[in-house]
Amino acid sequence: MLTINVAVLLAVIVVLRLRRRTHSRSRFDEKMTVVIVLALGVLLAPTPVGQGILNVLGQLAGGVTQANR
Repeated sequence: MLTINVAVLLAVIVVLRLRRRTHSRSRFDEKMTVVIVLALGVLLAPTPVGQGILNVLGQLAGGVTQANR
């Protein structure tokens, strides 16, 4: 239960950070965004939502590789 709440908080932070203009971001700002997104991914991965996202992305990747053959 706590993991999902922290994940929601991180998702909100990511959305707010990505809404800023690109040219106004410093390198440190970009690195912090990457770290936050990675932490969000680690928190979501073991949850049912994370597993669902993984399945959808896996099916999408499989469809793309079959379309390229």
